[in-house]
Amino acid sequence: MDIGLLSVSMNVYSTKRIAEEAENLGHYVEQIDHTKCSVKLGSGNPKIFYQGENITNAFDAIIPRIGSKVTKHGVAIVKQFEMNGVFSTARSLSITRARNKVRTLQIMARKGIPIPETLFAINPDNIKEQIEILGGAPVIIKLQEGTQGLGVILAETKKSAKSIIDTFYKMDTSILIQEYVEESNGSDIRIIVVGNKIIASMKRNSELGEFRSNVHRGGATEAIKPSPKEQFIALNATKHLGLGVAGVDLIRSKKGPLLIEVNASPGLQGIETVTGVNIAREIVRFVERNARRGRR
Repeated sequence: MDIGLLSVSMNVYSTKRIAEEAENLGHYVEQIDHTKCSVKLGSGNPKIFYQGENITNAFDAIIPRIGSKVTKHGVAIVKQFEMNGVFSTARSLSITRARNKVRTLQIMARKGIPIPETLFAINPDNIKEQIEILGGAPVIIKLQEGTQGLGVILAETKKSAKSIIDTFYKMDTSILIQEYVEESNGSDIRIIVVGNKIIASMKRNSELGEFRSNVHRGGATEAIKPSPKEQFIALNATKHLGLGVAGVDLIRSKKGPLLIEVNASPGLQGIETVTGVNIAREIVRFVERNARRGRR
């Protein structure tokens, strides 16, 4: 099978691992920097060009690894492959939904998936009321499209929360505000879902003095087995967003597990290392089960 791996670089651990496993399983895999792809529309059939070459019909399947800074262009490229009948491990619409935290949480709330108390607004004149709606400080302030713990701030007092929120509003930056779940104690759970199956799970614990538990923020990790409720949330969140591969993040609260985020391009290094699970191979196997061989 010919597989296109949409990623800006082969030096990224996750990209390299998926390519290795695809080759080990006998497939041809090529890394395509989606930021250098162009789409030609107009007379004739739409075409995708990469480095001057028409790659419209070059692949049986694609595996998108779209970075947050180039989401719109990356999604457009994925969409064009989809329209040409190429299987993708993540649909373009699913990537867009997962990248925006508010959209994700709106879908989860509608489907009955438990989430933290969350508020989003753009009115700078009633910030005090917004904080009070969530029960007062402390609160978590998040960029709607931040990743790896970037753009996540803990405001411990009403005064600091008001100052931070006001600054973001003046910068015309989209944010959301969430209750601070103290009992989660700076830890969360990352669950990797491939297809309709949980492949690996780990607990991430923050460093001393740091409330964000992301591995990129220096958090410690340990392999765990998620509870039945946590498994249910992870599988259904992935299904509701329409993702073939997802990293689902949960926290444990007095009310039970709460979903905080779904990642359409989850990093593999930390969780493969701590669990010993070959997640990259599972992703390629998922492609094998779903892509049409010899599509051309």
